[in-house]
Amino acid sequence: MQSDRISRARWVAPRALTIAVTAALATLLGACAVGPDYKRPATEVPASFKEAPPGWKVAEPADQQDRGNWWTIYEDPQLSALEDKLNAANQTVAQFAAAYRQARALVGEARAAYFPTIGASAGATRFGNGASSGGNATTATSRAGIGNSFTVQLDASWEPDLWGSVTRSVNAQKAGQQGAAADLANARLSAQATLAQTYFSLRALDSTQNLLDNTVAAYQRSLQLTQNQYAAGVAARSDVIQAQAQLQSAQAAAIENGIQRAQDEHAIAVLVGVPPSVFSIPPIPLTATPPAVPAQMPSALLERRPDIASAERKAAAANEQIGVAIAAFFPTLTVSATGGFENSVFSQLLTLPSRFWTVGPQLAATLFDAGLRKAKTDAARAAYDADVASYRQTVLAAFQDVEDNLASLRILEQEIVVQRQAVESARRALEIVINEYKAGTVGFVNVLTAQTTAFTAEQKLENIAGQRMVSSVGLVKALGGGWDVSQMNRETGDVAAPLPAASAVPVAQSGVTPQPQIQSK
Repeated sequence: MQSDRISRARWVAPRALTIAVTAALATLLGACAVGPDYKRPATEVPASFKEAPPGWKVAEPADQQDRGNWWTIYEDPQLSALEDKLNAANQTVAQFAAAYRQARALVGEARAAYFPTIGASAGATRFGNGASSGGNATTATSRAGIGNSFTVQLDASWEPDLWGSVTRSVNAQKAGQQGAAADLANARLSAQATLAQTYFSLRALDSTQNLLDNTVAAYQRSLQLTQNQYAAGVAARSDVIQAQAQLQSAQAAAIENGIQRAQDEHAIAVLVGVPPSVFSIPPIPLTATPPAVPAQMPSALLERRPDIASAERKAAAANEQIGVAIAAFFPTLTVSATGGFENSVFSQLLTLPSRFWTVGPQLAATLFDAGLRKAKTDAARAAYDADVASYRQTVLAAFQDVEDNLASLRILEQEIVVQRQAVESARRALEIVINEYKAGTVGFVNVLTAQTTAFTAEQKLENIAGQRMVSSVGLVKALGGGWDVSQMNRETGDVAAPLPAASAVPVAQSGVTPQPQIQSK
């Protein structure tokens, strides 16, 4: 008994000493992380927006609150219903959601390198060590030294993060996860904005269709007038022919307008995740006007745009990869241990005399690699520089996007005032010319000219109204919608790829006044 305790002490003491020394060394060096620490790249941020119209409201700190469903500012129930359907069934959003979940899984994959790897194995081997002569077959086999070997063992290895390589890799994957969250938000915002812009374009086409239908009716009355004048002998046959040509041209334009409307309707169907063949939106002329949208301060734009956040996170991930590349210049420490049982008799396998073990550290370093590690480090630095340039370019493009939409809204607001006046003038002129034609003081060509002028002015007014709504949505998107950077850490990526829709689902409306619904054809 005494000898067993002495033997056990001799077995435990060296192993405990080895493990203690290794752990102390890992603890001592574990805080050493090589490579540059990340700082957000500096960018040039203007003090204000150049194209902001006079009196434009600048965002206060309270305006930085998450605005959530930004499209509700347009107070259009059907648009809101379409946006809700897009959020649940858009295939592009589902694709980016899956990419986010993949990036989140890669963080867990990188973290696993902090911990030891433990494996188990069991085996049975039959072996022989030679041959003998003479005797029968059974005796020869026995003398040949054929036997069995049974083993059960556990293996463990651990590589301490001495130079911060694992930490850098984890940080890079965390930045990648946040970048993927921003990419998902950007894809969602882009799809939402595209839907809203397409929806308002479709409504503007409905207004144009309404104008064309009214124009066709007016030209029919004009044709009837010329026919009456011709029958009375006070108008030429050419007046009737010209009136017919004008009417037919208006009818053709009314038919042609349906092409773009059908294409917009099909685009909306795809955005909300249903086949165009089972989806339709009843026509309603555009009546909406751009709501007041508080412009964010230029510095706040960096926090509100998901594409900027994504580009910045890519630069952060690239910076961490520089540290990973530099860590390869330093030696690695691996602590490994193996223990188990081995015996030639299976029934005696799990007994104390059958045990075996090994434990110990291993320090390894690359002495010569023909410049491989330096090349990888240079490549990592170049990749970081490229991501920094991409980030700065994204910031510049974001400010351009805001300025473009601010300018568009400001100019269109001025233009629509003048265009309304032009429409009124054209209508009065047409009324006067028609009365003069009835009195026989002017020819029919004057009527044609006045009608064309009036129609062109009214069509341009409808186009401007549609452009204003498209630019309004563009400004909301340029300002980041209702998003901010804090949402990167709250993202769940729970948008799964939706199942194919068998048919379009009617959208229920609320309120006393019946509202048009999304209908299946």
